[in-house]
Amino acid sequence: MKRSRLSARLLSGLLLGAGVLHFAAPRPFDATVPKRLPGSRRGWTYASGVAELAIGTAVAVPRTRRVGALAAAGFFAAVFPANMKMAYDWRHRPAPLPALAVARLPLQVPLVLWAWRVGQRKHG
Repeated sequence: MKRSRLSARLLSGLLLGAGVLHFAAPRPFDATVPKRLPGSRRGWTYASGVAELAIGTAVAVPRTRRVGALAAAGFFAAVFPANMKMAYDWRHRPAPLPALAVARLPLQVPLVLWAWRVGQRKHG
């Protein structure tokens, strides 16, 4: 399998898996939703899960891969504030949770770049 196709499949799998988790175990995701947003936290959790499922599906299909991958890059950038909120909220939790939440923050950069690269490649 070509490296670019494998990379796209892995990205798709990450998004699809995360999307499923939003429905299978929504409580941790609810906690990252800012109170300022209108509507229920669970509604936002489900909406982001649907977005991840849709984007992951788009990345999986060669015909829609470019658009899906670029949407993934945007999505990864857009959820960064939720990850920052989680790191702040977890600052007083028992170790190693605060460190894990903070360590997660710089991981958004490679995720955005990975999705961007998948979107720039030709796939068959």
